[in-house]
Amino acid sequence: MTDNGLGQKPFGPLRSYGRIKSRPIKARQAGLMDSLLPKIALDMTGPVDPRTIKPDAAEVWLEIGFGGGEHMAAQAGKRPDVLILGAEPFVNGVASAVRHVDEQALANVRILHGDARELMLALPDGCLDRVFILFPDPWPKTRHHKRRIVQAETLEVLARLLKPGGGLRFATDVAGYADWALEQVLACGLYRWQAERADDWRTPPVDHVTTRYEEKRLGDCEPVFFDFVRA
Repeated sequence: MTDNGLGQKPFGPLRSYGRIKSRPIKARQAGLMDSLLPKIALDMTGPVDPRTIKPDAAEVWLEIGFGGGEHMAAQAGKRPDVLILGAEPFVNGVASAVRHVDEQALANVRILHGDARELMLALPDGCLDRVFILFPDPWPKTRHHKRRIVQAETLEVLARLLKPGGGLRFATDVAGYADWALEQVLACGLYRWQAERADDWRTPPVDHVTTRYEEKRLGDCEPVFFDFVRA
């Protein structure tokens, strides 16, 4: 990863995601990738300042690995006053997200087709109000745990980006990753876990938007939702 102009230390070379393309992209989505994506794509040639993208934004949210974009688009539709940044390396997911943006005529979404960590390093301190990490690749094999997006290194960068009191939501349907994530977040000492009882993490938050992936129930447990606050 090259210098982003902010003097931030780059992440290591390990990818936190797997494949970047599967089935052929549908013709309409392919057309939107050519026509709409360039208009809403984040300019990564230098620092990324949300204030220059939407100066009147009440808040700025980041979704790391937005999958097919259903959650990101739905949140953007409910909160047009919020600027939502999303990063996704999977080209089919980006194509799906662009379709959602077009169908809902969303003006408050900006997308990076690539590694979210690159965007994280390009953002200024204290610029984010919320971060979503929903159902990321669990990398279930022990030797691959180092590829998980939830690591001490990532959490430290997100803590720098979040405003005091800003929220971090993590969701997974893989029991081992749930345990890992909770341990990593609490160990770093930069966040407070909001749960007071089991239902606080077993029940989807009231503002959660269910995604197609979540509905498939591909994991080994019911979805869990951890909400943390930047200390």
